[in-house]
Amino acid sequence: MDPDLLFVLGCVFSVLSIPAIISALVDGRTPRAPILIILLSGGMMTYAVSERPNAYSFDTLPDVFARVIAQVVN
Repeated sequence: MDPDLLFVLGCVFSVLSIPAIISALVDGRTPRAPILIILLSGGMMTYAVSERPNAYSFDTLPDVFARVIAQVVN
C-alpha cells in the first residue's frame, strides 16, 4: 500500500476520532474504540514515515493530501 495513502488515512482517522473521545468522556464512558482508532492511525502514520523518511513535514502536508486525493479520484 502506498505510504502517502496510509499517512493521509492515519491523519483523517485520528482527527475524526477526537469527537468520539470527547463524547465518551462527557458521558462518563471509557473511550475504548476511539483510543484504539488513535493507536491504529498512529501506527499507520509511523509506518508511512519509516518507509519515506524526510517526506512528511508541515510544508509538504497539503501536497501529500492533494496527491492522495488525485490518486483516489483518478
